[in-house]
Amino acid sequence: MKYLNLLVLTVLIACSTNRQPPKINLIPLPNKIETESGSLKLKNKITLYANNEVLTPVVSQFKSEVKSLVSVEIVNSEKATLFLKLSDKKNNNDSYFLKSTKKGIQISAGSPKGIYYGLQTVRQLFLFAEKEDGKFVLPLLTITDSPRFSWRGLMLDESRHFSGVEKVKQLLDLMALHKLNIFHWHLTDAPGWRIEIKSYPKLTTVGGIGNHTNPDAQAQFYTQTEIEEIIKYAADRFIEVIPEIDMPGHASAANRAYPEFSGGGSKSHPNFTFNPGNEKTYTYLTAILREVASLFPSKYIHLGGDEVHFGNAAWNTDKYVLSLMKREKLKTLKEVESYFVNRMADSIKTLNRTVIGWDEIVDHKLSNKNSVVMWWRHDKPEKLEAALSNNYNVILCPRIPLYFDFVQNASHKCGRKWGGKFVTLELTYSFPPDSLPGFKQNINLIKGLQADVCTEQIQNNKRLDFMTWPRLSAMSEAGWTNNENKNIDDFKRRLKPMLNYLSSKNVYFYNPFYPNQTPEPEGI
Repeated sequence: MKYLNLLVLTVLIACSTNRQPPKINLIPLPNKIETESGSLKLKNKITLYANNEVLTPVVSQFKSEVKSLVSVEIVNSEKATLFLKLSDKKNNNDSYFLKSTKKGIQISAGSPKGIYYGLQTVRQLFLFAEKEDGKFVLPLLTITDSPRFSWRGLMLDESRHFSGVEKVKQLLDLMALHKLNIFHWHLTDAPGWRIEIKSYPKLTTVGGIGNHTNPDAQAQFYTQTEIEEIIKYAADRFIEVIPEIDMPGHASAANRAYPEFSGGGSKSHPNFTFNPGNEKTYTYLTAILREVASLFPSKYIHLGGDEVHFGNAAWNTDKYVLSLMKREKLKTLKEVESYFVNRMADSIKTLNRTVIGWDEIVDHKLSNKNSVVMWWRHDKPEKLEAALSNNYNVILCPRIPLYFDFVQNASHKCGRKWGGKFVTLELTYSFPPDSLPGFKQNINLIKGLQADVCTEQIQNNKRLDFMTWPRLSAMSEAGWTNNENKNIDDFKRRLKPMLNYLSSKNVYFYNPFYPNQTPEPEGI
């Protein structure tokens, strides 16, 4: 009998020792998770109670997002399967608290946005749950969560190649699932102008013609009605849409429509700039920005400001520019550029908006109170250091590892490389390193991260998917999850069910586990 009891005790110890905590398939990974043994088993019909009518739009959005998984019935009882509690301690941040027990799930937060992010966690718990006897088997856990960075964004370039309303909506859906909150919409550039401006209709009827691969392609652009539709669609998912109207360079499409405001260009970049010496240019561009501001509720307008030197050679002989230089005592074209950028920044300020620009704007000495810098030139860390040392708020989006027009695999033929380097899933996931110049010392100035999808070599939506996913999943975790909680091997484990979900949505992603199963789509 003594030996039998010892055997039973040994088996019990072995079982308790080998019991593994439940696998949590969440992306991005919450910053604090405590698990318990056991599970919550739910049918495909649940009840939901929200303690504040302010949450009604959030509840409606959640019901829509999970309708293919579970039916949600609204009830007036805290004993509901899913209880949403808007805290008395109101705030406007992204944090939330979630607890699942054998009786149900409670989410509490100080803002509807926090409640929404908690619901995205619930959505993923359902999406990636195992099933037993037709019931979802959810882990018992307590999550206390808030993001590492407040800015977790995606830029989509629509000038080089156009994506369209439905593709943008799909991107916004997937961004919401990943708790991304900024959609930077690059709507104008040299190949095409993609936003309707009613006071200057030729910007779309003429400037909207063509793209990066076909200068004669039929005009493609978003009407103001479509833009308002997309802005609301994003807002329902707590995503802010920020327009980019590129200036003074990258202006060729606009100059095709209204050549009287052109500052010329260079041999390789004709009609690339707006004319900084023509006073009417400022009236024209300010009218455009006023119309843009009336469409976009975001407090930001991105004015570009990059790569002006590609096509400003004509300024050397332009009569308006020469007159400007004489009048304002400007000695170089760089000073002319600074004059232009500062005037347009002032116009944006009068619209009660904040300027965002690429890291070239650091040279123009804009006010750090009303300007945000996007550091994009990974080969120029000194620009990041200069922005931080001058107390600019900074968004990190360096080409390597956050530009998704770079290839993901050495075997890929289409897409960019930089000195043989490209952008792997692992590189994206591990960014930003603490060794980044000025990063740790100025962490309070770092607003966050952004992935940028430039589309010179992305001429269709299948290729857009392939270049975006799954790197955007990795970027979402880099933006949300604290460094000490990140683990690339565990991320890859959690990525596999996410890839299955992407496949169910007909997203043609690159599969890093089975590269040969997703051949590279045709590119340029």
